[in-house]
Amino acid sequence: MFDFAQARQNMVDGQLRPNRVTNPALLQAVSEVPRERFLPADLQRVAYIDDDIPLPDGRAMLEPLVVCRLIQAVDAKPTDVALDIGCGTGYTSALLSRLTSTVFGIDSDAGLVQQAAANLAALGADNVVVSARPMEQGWPEHRPFDVIVIGGAVEVLPDALLDQLAEGGRLAAVVSEGLPTGTARLYQKIGGSVSSRPLFDAGCRLLPGFGKPQQFVF
Repeated sequence: MFDFAQARQNMVDGQLRPNRVTNPALLQAVSEVPRERFLPADLQRVAYIDDDIPLPDGRAMLEPLVVCRLIQAVDAKPTDVALDIGCGTGYTSALLSRLTSTVFGIDSDAGLVQQAAANLAALGADNVVVSARPMEQGWPEHRPFDVIVIGGAVEVLPDALLDQLAEGGRLAAVVSEGLPTGTARLYQKIGGSVSSRPLFDAGCRLLPGFGKPQQFVF
């Protein structure tokens, strides 16, 4: 029988700790959340590889290192309210549920949201609410958010999402600029203004709704 617990520990020790994931609460959450539960049965054995895992309809579960470095960057606190954009089958929401008070997860794929709801319920993550809705619009009814994590690459970061940050709020996303490898960036709202800084290089799939508008060439 495949030892998922050992694979999870190997991921923590071999992928995360050597690559600057040091937050103790985050590492504990990763050690406790069974990543394989968020994948179809035929993909569960590859749950802990250091790569994106393709899902139906062109989507993917982000590789563990990218997920964890994005979460670490937003410095989630127990009193924070979090928004997980591109929640997919719910893995990032599950990690955030152990670090924050409340998590709102959204995805434009209703089928993935349905899976996320079932996965999170099975783990007893009762401080997470998920909904199928346009990801680029965020969830303004529940603003402001202390932390926002975007689970995929973006070419354009809509102002609507930055507007949903609380004062002092942090948003982490991989900005691709249309290239195979993008740059993870941290955005923070201070004094009503948002500034950003680069974090690390990362390659991941573009999320639906976050591409640059097509331009006509005459």
